[in-house]
Amino acid sequence: MSWVVEEWKEGLAPRVLQKIHELESQVDKLKKERQQRQFQLETLEAALQKQKQKVENEKNEAASLKRENQSLMELCDSLDKAKQKNSHDLQVKESQVNILSGQLSSSKKEIERLEQELKR
Repeated sequence: MSWVVEEWKEGLAPRVLQKIHELESQVDKLKKERQQRQFQLETLEAALQKQKQKVENEKNEAASLKRENQSLMELCDSLDKAKQKNSHDLQVKESQVNILSGQLSSSKKEIERLEQELKR
């Protein structure tokens, strides 16, 4: 089959044949170069897709962490409010204890006074 492809070249001048050969070599070289560049392009496209997927995964993870952070901040606020309420309740109860302690002390003194009065 290659003789059919080469048949049209019969009878051409050696200079023309040389130029045809050079052009065919250049075409072959350009075809190989095109194949290499196509392979490089496909490789780069695959790497780009991989990077896009990685970026998308990181965006999703960042969004998830942001939601988790927001939830933790809300929990901290809730715990802080509970702490403040407990602290206030404790102060109220300590105040009540102090009042009752004073009343107890007064009652003891009153009892002692009454006991002394009874002994007389």
